Amino acid sequence: MKAALCTSLKGPDAITIEDIDAPKPGPGEVVIRVNAAALNFFDTLVTRGKYQHKPELPFSPAGEIAGTIAEVGQEVSSFEPGDRVTAYIGWGGAREYVAVAASAVVKIPPIVSDDIAAGLAITFGTAIHGLKDRADLEPGETVAVLGASGGAGLAAVEIAKLMGARVIAAASSEEKLKICTDHGADLSINYKDADLKAELRRVTDGQGVDVVYDCVGGTFSEAAIRALAWKGRFLVVGFASGDIPKVPINLLLLRGGDARGVFWGEAVKRDPKGHRSNMETVLNWVSDGSLKPRIHATYPLEETAEAIRVLDRREATGKVIIKVA
Repeated sequence: MKAALCTSLKGPDAITIEDIDAPKPGPGEVVIRVNAAALNFFDTLVTRGKYQHKPELPFSPAGEIAGTIAEVGQEVSSFEPGDRVTAYIGWGGAREYVAVAASAVVKIPPIVSDDIAAGLAITFGTAIHGLKDRADLEPGETVAVLGASGGAGLAAVEIAKLMGARVIAAASSEEKLKICTDHGADLSINYKDADLKAELRRVTDGQGVDVVYDCVGGTFSEAAIRALAWKGRFLVVGFASGDIPKVPINLLLLRGGDARGVFWGEAVKRDPKGHRSNMETVLNWVSDGSLKPRIHATYPLEETAEAIRVLDRREATGKVIIKVA
């Protein structure tokens, strides 16, 4: 089978297309014929050895896949060859066949394309896990999303709206905020030009926000915590600013509030049934038209290196998809 392989930790320039042996399923596993694989910004890091997980060389990039089950292993009864499925695998998706634990696999509704299904798990999976499982978000509550125009933030905007929340998008330019409002945000704040705490208080009539979904970190985290409502929840999702903030924890005490970590990758491992349930919900939203994920571009397997360079240059305005089949 063909595979895009990272042969050294020199970024996309080290990726080559090679023929390798196809996998066989072990007990509890299925082999998926990959039709589409999704890239994320962390692929620019993992191919340089700068990500928190460091796979053994050589490896394939792409942590999300969609395709058709080609073979099932012993002890697998919930899937059969021909089923269309998607899975989060961490890395290793940019190849024609992948062996994966059946517990990590979710069936794709007929109306949802492989290209769309491949790019859902990380951004939308994180958003629904963060807002439903960690924030316990209720309809009618107010959610502020920091870094709202990025992949993770935009997914949170859309999921929060589908869960019945009033959504405030915070980003660094009017162009980015326009994207957020186009995807359902009720209000927007340009935190490059405005005092984030003051604006969050103003647009909530002084009540503050019930949930903060923070993809940015840095100085914006403390400002957002200072704008929490009573019993508000601050979700630690990521640090796109590159700065992990040091926040006075008395701010949480004064608001009866919580800081809650959103470690989606670990949650998937510890609660695969919960992850599957969340992904089935997301796929159903896509199927009925409630959710319309954006694809930036698709690239053939042979252009995997260039696809990663697009992410490297911060040019993507949606998911970057590798067409394998």
